[in-house]
Amino acid sequence: MIREMIVVEGKDDTTAVKRAVNADTIETGGSAIGEDVLVRIELAQARRGVIVLTDPDAPGERIRKIVSERVPDCKHAFLTKDEARGRRGIGVEHASDEAIRRALERVRGPEAATDVPAEIEWNDLLAAGLIVHASSAGRRERMGEILGIGYANGKQFYKRCLMFRITKAEFQAALEQLEQEGR
Repeated sequence: MIREMIVVEGKDDTTAVKRAVNADTIETGGSAIGEDVLVRIELAQARRGVIVLTDPDAPGERIRKIVSERVPDCKHAFLTKDEARGRRGIGVEHASDEAIRRALERVRGPEAATDVPAEIEWNDLLAAGLIVHASSAGRRERMGEILGIGYANGKQFYKRCLMFRITKAEFQAALEQLEQEGR
């Protein structure tokens, strides 16, 4: 059983998560998260911990941001768009059991130690072609998959690198893999 409560968007996501792992979920009911849901997420974080697993799309990222602002020490699990693609769209409910398990195995949390300096700098993203580059969006998407931090625009990608304390070594290894793939 997964100790933390998993925050998902809806009932179909809960069904998919419970099919893949033994876990409890909190459903946000979509991107218009009510105060009562946020209070439940805060309580869950205080008692068991929280993992946010939302769809890899704009509404899912909006939910992730709202929950992260309210519960800054929550953990995050990410599915790629390919893993979450179904016949009727993109969502956790379309992901295979294996993809959900992989995402939960690669869960990331913000580093609590404030004395640990951030290693990634804005210039690292620029030099890697992850911002201000003709194919930066695609490169960021793949780097996010490799690093396990999901897709984000340039500014959010940088914030995630800092929040999840991505090391220079992790970043360089992911960049090398990206280059080997010819991206």
